[in-house]
Amino acid sequence: MAQSDALNHIESMLFVASEPVQPKRLAQALDMRPKQVEKLLYKLQEQYVERGLNLQWTEQGVQLTTAPESAPMVETFLGLAATTRLSNAAQEVLAIIAYSQPVTRPQVDQIRGVNSDGALRKLLQFGLIDDVGRMDAPGRPILYGTTAAFLQHFGLDMIDDLPPLPEPEEIESLSASQPVS
Repeated sequence: MAQSDALNHIESMLFVASEPVQPKRLAQALDMRPKQVEKLLYKLQEQYVERGLNLQWTEQGVQLTTAPESAPMVETFLGLAATTRLSNAAQEVLAIIAYSQPVTRPQVDQIRGVNSDGALRKLLQFGLIDDVGRMDAPGRPILYGTTAAFLQHFGLDMIDDLPPLPEPEEIESLSASQPVS
């Protein structure tokens, strides 16, 4: 099979897949070796650099997604802009979970200084976080972590791609320069 044909077939399969696909599964469908398919996936990813599409790699496989910079226009086009905004509380909770995972609700509450039940429910409903286990402690509290949907929403391939947190000195200098309302 010609390389251009294989690339077209891979792109078509990723387009119709509703979830990430393992390169091995693509290789089986194309009667190719998984390493060949992986090379073609990287070639396809290079082609998308200048376009509105992206290949997102997760532990579950690879998925065709829209480019992160296109998200606002796609949300507007789909009528999602007004309905998918997260409250400040939900954003705070999501940031705490993303940077501290796995983390329990009491740990999130302690960091925020307020109850986070409502924000956690909203994040679970949106599929941005999930129950990733139980802590080995009295009461066996639920541990929360981010999901593949979180990575996709923020255009990340892995959680390590999150920007680093600012140092405490940077935070103090930022808050000192902000006017008090």
